[in-house]
Amino acid sequence: MGVATEKSLSKVPEVTLIFWIIKIAATTLGETAGDAVSMSMNLGYLIGTGIFAAIFVGAVIAQITAKRFRPVLYWTTIIATTTVGTTMADFADRSLGIGYAGGTALLFTLLMGSLLIWYRTLGSVSVETISSPKSEIFYWVTIMFSQTLGTALGDWTADTAGLGYVGGVMIYAALLAVIVAAYYRTNISRTVLFWVAFILTRPLGAVVGDFLDKPMNAGGLALSRYSASAALLAVIVACILIFPQSAAKEAH
Repeated sequence: MGVATEKSLSKVPEVTLIFWIIKIAATTLGETAGDAVSMSMNLGYLIGTGIFAAIFVGAVIAQITAKRFRPVLYWTTIIATTTVGTTMADFADRSLGIGYAGGTALLFTLLMGSLLIWYRTLGSVSVETISSPKSEIFYWVTIMFSQTLGTALGDWTADTAGLGYVGGVMIYAALLAVIVAAYYRTNISRTVLFWVAFILTRPLGAVVGDFLDKPMNAGGLALSRYSASAALLAVIVACILIFPQSAAKEAH
């Protein structure tokens, strides 16, 4: 009975192929939706960050107070982390003048610090051990840092490193392929591989999102940020409705 209770407390999904498909779509949506609010609506990065931060906090509170795993709520919270990550990274990089390299270094430090404190406090950063409010708070703070880092890293790769959006997509897709190979062919910690993959899907989504909505003379397709965001949201909703997801099981 104790085991069943622990399992029922898990409110994050099992890590399956559909998890990664939705995650990449959500991170791409975060880029296009974040840019739509801060750029297309001309609200700026600071106001955009304030709007998405409020949504993020509200979603996290709802997620933590929920009694069981709810796919729509979980993925709404993920989208909230990636949209606030987009505007926050752009604000730090462009408005504060930190630059992509400086922003990436700062956010990487914050992310590693979050994981370290989480590990030292609870003894594990595995998603299979997230079954208490404290572990959920660590989980969502870490995700928010990883999403923000991914935005800065994606922009740095495409712009500062001069690889462009297509080049950035190829780089991050190749890195994720390496992670997949390591998962099946090595004994590297699955928890380490999960977080590396989770982090890398964000810059992949960032460069895909920029490729979709940036002007053609900048290497993009010049699609409407609103229509791209709507299409990505439709894909996410369809995946949630078509492919049932289960809560992660407690690690033993």
